[in-house]
Amino acid sequence: MINAEFIHALRQVEKEKEIPLDRLLPTIEDALVSAYKKDYGGTGAVRVVIDPNRPSVMVFAERIVVDKVEDPANEISLDQAHKANPDAQVGDTVELEVTPDNFGRIAAQTAKQVVLQRIREAERDAVFEEYKNRVGDVMTGIVQWREGRNVFVNLGKVEALLPPKEQVDGEPYRFGDRIRVYILDVRKAAKAPMVIVSRTHPNLLRRLFEMEVPEIADGVVEIKSVAREAGARSKIAVASNDEKVDPVGACVGPRGSRVQSVVQELYNEKIDVVRWSEDVREYVRAALSPAKPTSVQITDPDRKSILVIVPSSQLSLAIGKEG
Repeated sequence: MINAEFIHALRQVEKEKEIPLDRLLPTIEDALVSAYKKDYGGTGAVRVVIDPNRPSVMVFAERIVVDKVEDPANEISLDQAHKANPDAQVGDTVELEVTPDNFGRIAAQTAKQVVLQRIREAERDAVFEEYKNRVGDVMTGIVQWREGRNVFVNLGKVEALLPPKEQVDGEPYRFGDRIRVYILDVRKAAKAPMVIVSRTHPNLLRRLFEMEVPEIADGVVEIKSVAREAGARSKIAVASNDEKVDPVGACVGPRGSRVQSVVQELYNEKIDVVRWSEDVREYVRAALSPAKPTSVQITDPDRKSILVIVPSSQLSLAIGKEG
């Protein structure tokens, strides 16, 4: 018999870990079937029933009715079969309760292992769902360790992987550094969910501005586009849904405080905030700032092809690092 304390422990698991008892019991019963067959033999069908109200555990096994029993684990005499089923005949299969005397101890040990495994699985699934729902978000983490070129960042419940292609050249990633990372992907793994994060993704810049600029969070200012050369220079194009609000000024902040917070988070990456415009020529001029084009010509509207002429002295400024 499983003692009442054990059932009480299962009830606690149900409450604290949010694993319903009616989901735990079938798993425990399946594990006890395997334990019974391993310790007591038998090739026929075996069924284990746990009654949490008594509490008790009972084992039922099928036996083939025979004239002479040669394999007690799988056979039963006709006289014994009649005690369970008066209509039983030789060759029939009957189900009997075959609970061993010490099976309660085995049941308790097996159940404990199953419960611990299910708790680990439930916690792993909960963490997976939590981080899966945060793909596209920015989280703050602490750099923990390196393995080759991979960097691992502690996000609280998991250690996220920052792979080489998502790292910015020149960023140190020292042990203990607090950094914000963009949640790129979440995958199921054997021990814990694998969370892939990025420091190069353009949306990292977008999310950082959303966190720093209340007008963006409120929907008054809208980020229309983001272009990023991670570690070198980035640009965001912004527009206002309220003519009284200057979108560029809102993103720059008083004395540049808001944009400076983003710059510092990205290790002094140069960030330009430009005004978006429906007039393509004006938008292109703003986007290429601080370079000053002498001419902007739309050469093919369908292919969105534009010819921009700048002074030769400003060519590198216009086309960016390494062109």
